[in-house]
Amino acid sequence: MDAPDRDPARYGRDEDPRGPLDVSRAATAVIDAGGTVLGWSAAAEELLGYTPAEVLGRPVARYVAQEAGAPVPLDALPGRARRTAVLRHRDGHTVRVSLAVLPLNTEDAAPARLMAMADADESEQWEALQSMLRGLVTQSPVGLAIYDTALKVVWTNQALCVEMGNSQYVGQGPDEMVGDGHVLTPNSPPTLTETLRGVLESGRPVIDLHYRGRAPVDPDRERVWSCSYYRLQDAAGTPLGVCEESVDITERYLAQQRLDLLVRAGGSVGVSLDMERTARELAAVAVPSFADDLVVDLLAEVLEGDRPTPGATPHGPLVRVGAGEEPQRIALLPDGPQARALATGLPVREDGVADGADGAAGGGRARLTVPLRAEASVLGVVTFTWEHRVNAFDPGELAVAEELVARVAVCVDNARRYTREHTAALMLQRSLLPRILPRLTAVELAYRYLPADSKAGVGGDWFDVIALSGTRVGLVVGDVVGHGLRAAATMGRLRTSVRALARLDLAPDELLSRLDDLVAQAANERAAVLIDGESVPDDEALGVTCLYAVYDPVAGTCSMARAGHPLPAVVDPATGAVRFPDLPAGPPLGLGGLPFESAELQLPRGSLLALFTDGLVRGRDRDVDVQLDALRRVLAGHGRPLDELCDETVATLLPRPVDDDAALLLVRTHTLGSHQVAVWELEPDPRSVGRARALAVRQVSEWGLDDLAFTTELVVSELVTNAVRYAASGPVQLRLIRDQTLICEVSDTGHTSPHLRRASGDDEGGRGLFLIAQMTQQWGTRYTSSGKTIWAEQALPLVKTPSVRRPWPR
Repeated sequence: MDAPDRDPARYGRDEDPRGPLDVSRAATAVIDAGGTVLGWSAAAEELLGYTPAEVLGRPVARYVAQEAGAPVPLDALPGRARRTAVLRHRDGHTVRVSLAVLPLNTEDAAPARLMAMADADESEQWEALQSMLRGLVTQSPVGLAIYDTALKVVWTNQALCVEMGNSQYVGQGPDEMVGDGHVLTPNSPPTLTETLRGVLESGRPVIDLHYRGRAPVDPDRERVWSCSYYRLQDAAGTPLGVCEESVDITERYLAQQRLDLLVRAGGSVGVSLDMERTARELAAVAVPSFADDLVVDLLAEVLEGDRPTPGATPHGPLVRVGAGEEPQRIALLPDGPQARALATGLPVREDGVADGADGAAGGGRARLTVPLRAEASVLGVVTFTWEHRVNAFDPGELAVAEELVARVAVCVDNARRYTREHTAALMLQRSLLPRILPRLTAVELAYRYLPADSKAGVGGDWFDVIALSGTRVGLVVGDVVGHGLRAAATMGRLRTSVRALARLDLAPDELLSRLDDLVAQAANERAAVLIDGESVPDDEALGVTCLYAVYDPVAGTCSMARAGHPLPAVVDPATGAVRFPDLPAGPPLGLGGLPFESAELQLPRGSLLALFTDGLVRGRDRDVDVQLDALRRVLAGHGRPLDELCDETVATLLPRPVDDDAALLLVRTHTLGSHQVAVWELEPDPRSVGRARALAVRQVSEWGLDDLAFTTELVVSELVTNAVRYAASGPVQLRLIRDQTLICEVSDTGHTSPHLRRASGDDEGGRGLFLIAQMTQQWGTRYTSSGKTIWAEQALPLVKTPSVRRPWPR
């Protein structure tokens, strides 16, 4: 017998299927029934070092090492039994061997036995290998298949047979073993056949290739396998085929896909405060990787920024967002899935329902409707749809759908809050700025307003047009430091103050002085609170710039004063020349220092005034001189409609989004003709009262206002009487103005303010102003450098005061 090759490395290369105790490889000895050695092979001599002459005829027990004080009873081994023993080598060391004793068929009464011996380490290694191979075939959870060089199955292990439903796959190709199969791993061949061919030809293994398909044992469920391939070859390197290892990773793959989906959703859903865009972002993430389709339906009140009452059952209507160009209002069916999800706050599952919209047959379509919940309120629902589905929803899908919807609910609620605040901010702005400009005889008006905070839509700049007595007009532009809601609130406070002061008919410089006092007083009050330890925000009214002008269409003059504000532009109607008049520069409001001064300009009929805030001509990357030159060029075309001039000014000076609030007010002046104004100088004598009545009645009759003659006579009589009685000295002036109302003015040199009072029954006087207040539209007093003027207005018969409504915002 040939001695076995006990080199494990060589054994592994040769892949000898014979075990070390195989009689064709093992060291053998023949022993009789008494344990005497009758035969001794060359392999045995190589294993233990004894020649046949030294062993034959001697008991085999002589060569057994002593263990535990007693020899191993080899002669007592039963037939075909295997064990490990320690034998003594000829040179004195011991050899650990594996033994197998086999009976021999002989004609002797006492049969002989064949004892096979092999190195125990080699034998145990071979046994472990055999155990591993048996485990791969019968117990391994990894599916194994061997393909020949034609890429046809020649062998599969038990795990693969069970996984595929105990089907016989011998003779089939790799893509024929599953249904609807396709490779998922990017940058890989599209089929398994091409993958295996590459492994067979190149010898390079393929590890962890993901493959989706349907196993025959469960054809309704898609599964994912992780497949690895390596080439099989003989000792000479000749390819014999390809081995496939496959593991079902469906659950792991779905979990990873769902985790990736949630990660993508976290990074791309809700990046804006737009509900429709958020719905489209959710659809882009979830379709088709999670569902075949989805729609987002929100309660109508949510789109308006309102929050549904917590705990209340929503009744709709619903608005579908993100599905098209415009939101679509949909009906909320009482027994529909959306209504049930809204009522219960829980997901509603539908398996195999038909689509009533297109009349498709039932079966194969599934829907999952999940409510959008924010805190304790339900904002709407998200409906996921799967086509051609027969499987029930698994817990993983429900968890993913609910997590996606929960993230969208947070985004929608944030967008709802923004919508509410934005709506409130716009409402605040619209209530603070003049949306309806009065149509006045004195001026023609147009404006544009551009807040820097385009999201909030509000800013700190403002403008105003105020109708004053005597057909005069107050014009205001102002600029609050900063922008946003706080600046808008400050702007509203200042605008209200300016309007209140303007109604007192104050001169521009005096109005700014009083406004400055109000701002400084508020700042001092805040400082006192800070001293007491209470933290309050800084007053944004400090540092506000403002320009106030009063235009008189009778005299054709405009008196202006400014508090740190940019100079206005004045366009001459005859030449088109644009100038920026040098008005005295007062300090911004609340800072104190220099006094405010007024300057008076004479404006020809048709002059153009451009009042604007700093944001129109200044900016981080804009040179003010360049901007003013551009404004000159635009205003040179002063004869065009004012709205066109406004649009061109904004387009030229602010072609990009602004970094500061900007306001522009264009004013074209008009004058009242001599036929509309009548003026008389009267002596401060009681006899002038009768003359004044006669002059007023005659003038009213010439104007065709006989219906107002009696009231006018009464008003003139009372006012001239008071002027004659209380004026210190100097003449008395009577002026009638026929404009949108009939205005009666009496001026004197006195500074005593008249007071309206209710006279008692025994008083001889004191009823004059009371009667005037009852019989006229309004009345009042204004003070001049030489005295005061008392005026009263009467509405013209059958004449309505029109107004101009401008689009918002501008």
